[in-house]
Amino acid sequence: MPSRKEVLKMLTALPLGAAAGSHFANGDGRRGDGAILSENGKTNRAMGDEAFRNIGVEPVINCRGTFTIIGGSLERPQVRQAMEAASQSYVQYDELAEGIGRRLAELTGAEWGIVSAGCAAAMKHATAACVTGGNPEKLVRIPDLTGFEKTEVIIPHNSRNAYDHAVRNIGVDVITVETEKEFKLALSSRTAMVYLLAGRRGPLGLKNVAKMAGEFDVPVLVDAAAEDLTIPNAHLRDGATMVCYSGGKALRGPQCAGLLLGPKHLMQAAWQASSPHHGPGRDNKVGREEMMGMLAAVEAWVKIDHEAEWETWLSWLDTIDRRVSGIDGIDTVVEEPSLPGMSHPGALAPISNHSPRLEIHWDPDRLHVTGGELAERLARTRPRIVVGSGTDDEAGTSYITITAWMMQPDDAEVVAGRIHELLSKKRSPRSNDMQAPAARLTGRWNVDMQYYAGQSEHVFFIEDQDENWVEGAHQGDFTVRDIGGTVEGTTVKLLSTERLPGDRVTNIFTGTLSGDGNRISGDVFLGEYLTATFEATRQPKSGDREPISVPEGPPLAT
Repeated sequence: MPSRKEVLKMLTALPLGAAAGSHFANGDGRRGDGAILSENGKTNRAMGDEAFRNIGVEPVINCRGTFTIIGGSLERPQVRQAMEAASQSYVQYDELAEGIGRRLAELTGAEWGIVSAGCAAAMKHATAACVTGGNPEKLVRIPDLTGFEKTEVIIPHNSRNAYDHAVRNIGVDVITVETEKEFKLALSSRTAMVYLLAGRRGPLGLKNVAKMAGEFDVPVLVDAAAEDLTIPNAHLRDGATMVCYSGGKALRGPQCAGLLLGPKHLMQAAWQASSPHHGPGRDNKVGREEMMGMLAAVEAWVKIDHEAEWETWLSWLDTIDRRVSGIDGIDTVVEEPSLPGMSHPGALAPISNHSPRLEIHWDPDRLHVTGGELAERLARTRPRIVVGSGTDDEAGTSYITITAWMMQPDDAEVVAGRIHELLSKKRSPRSNDMQAPAARLTGRWNVDMQYYAGQSEHVFFIEDQDENWVEGAHQGDFTVRDIGGTVEGTTVKLLSTERLPGDRVTNIFTGTLSGDGNRISGDVFLGEYLTATFEATRQPKSGDREPISVPEGPPLAT
């Protein structure tokens, strides 16, 4: 059960995805334009902003990172040029895949490579390759694996995540293991593949897993979606059979492309499972534009001066740091995770989401605002700025984070000015007083959940109410989980989370009491799954009271 502090934090600070793009207010800040001019005299950035605003969507400044929900990364100029060129001609796709595979081998040192419709698609095609071995009679039967020899994929518990749906989409049985012993016992003639998240350490880290899997000739796929591309490849060096990357993250390739590297026979079987070929991968279509754009991203990656790029990112953070450091009560720190061989300071760190980051700390009781509240304000007012936020309970501070690698050259001054404006603002101390509840909520509530195209019947069991605070259980469609929240006057806020291996669905209920306190109706914020509505009705007590007779011995008839 979340603590009161945790519940209140989640109920009051919703992330950027909580509202549609049109839900923002006008602030005093202004955005600058990029430096590259198009033929009509406008910058590419101004044209992009205008295109979104023409349909009522306000763009954002990305100081958060390569999150798909806000567009991932921006394609490098070389990528856009390659995609534009590819769009002007026709080509036979299998021949194109052959040429790209050969060139990716030259660039990366892997035996072969393919371009997919994103990293998740690469995971799906790799799994299909391991299940079918390139046999089309098996391929067209997926996800019905009846009669297949290879039907299982092993995933260590610490590698379960929301993206392993791509593996499960093939129809395999996922065997989740938590120890080295369990892993060894799970390996069998039915094991098609092992899936690992990059960066996992310990007994179920890559090196040890690859050794154990190798004894059964089982391929190991590493998901390195947001990582820097290392050449020679660090994961293949450490024993991985295959490794996949997102095009729309560190590589700054096409947002709808991915990269899969590994032995040629498995890469060809994975390509066979991909569009344009019919079968389970036809829905993951990758076009000639994305294929050539992804290749251009890798070509550019091997030529870029990464240390110079890093210094540019640091200069942007320095601009923001210098502007906000003059505010009384503000402390800042720049974190610099580094790679072996790079000259800038910092402890060695994983190569996923590899970027310097500025943290801006303050005492929330002094400035009367939390990091989450400030991040929400930045996200909802123009210029919309997406930042991270958090609390340091040990230091008693709240903070926001500025991640540099997806920023654009004209962002730093705008971000610095807007953060300085909001942190300098005088605020009144917040009141901890809560309005008295209009009713007690204890009891059983029948909950009608209305989704976009469906309906479910849930149940709230509110077991305890301590003044404004309530807690109990929420029976959903499949499980019962904890629920807790507040009631102030007639306003009810409740939070529950459905947790599965690699997945979670958070329900934040915001409703109004009516009907003498026997009805609650309102909205359900479902995080990345958008919204629903609900109506909860208190179930009246039956009033039936019947004495219970206890037999003196076992039954004489059944």
